[in-house]
Amino acid sequence: MPHTERGMVVGLFGGSFNPPHEGHVLVADIAMRRLGLDQLWWMVTPGNPLKDNSHLAPLGRRLALSEAITANPRIKVTAFEKTLGVNYTARVLAHVKARNPHVHFIWVMGADNLAGFHKWQRWQQIAQTMPIAVIDRPGSTLAYLSSKMARTFDYARLDEDDARKLWKQKAPAWTFIHGPRSLLSSTALRARAGG
Repeated sequence: MPHTERGMVVGLFGGSFNPPHEGHVLVADIAMRRLGLDQLWWMVTPGNPLKDNSHLAPLGRRLALSEAITANPRIKVTAFEKTLGVNYTARVLAHVKARNPHVHFIWVMGADNLAGFHKWQRWQQIAQTMPIAVIDRPGSTLAYLSSKMARTFDYARLDEDDARKLWKQKAPAWTFIHGPRSLLSSTALRARAGG
């Protein structure tokens, strides 16, 4: 895990990044700026239990590609999840929080994940572990109104104008952040590359 100092505000941005692209960088940059993060951990996962991993590039390649496109030194590209031996977000976040009790964490995800968030193992536990920042993605803007997660935790939504205060909120707490959106997607890039 990347090194932290007491009191830091750290965003956790996990995904397959298969391959990573400028859309991911845009989400990371928006999160850094709008949430006032000291660091953002770009967590390259070994695999996604909800996706077909047959076209998943090797972890080392996805890690190297992620490092190559992230120029901000406060974005820490890591694959520590592999050494934990768990591949469910709820378990990873609980472990990260237990190892770093002096840090304020925010789970960062693109809005494209919001519609299916309720299919993640222990999704309600994730929402109750740390605040969540959902960053707008093309075609997903309305998901925050209709998703099961948004309806279940509607009472815990913080206005995006107060996004810099999200880290101070006791979970469950979340916000939806609008901003520039990239049309790039890993799925489309793989299709263009023939895999």
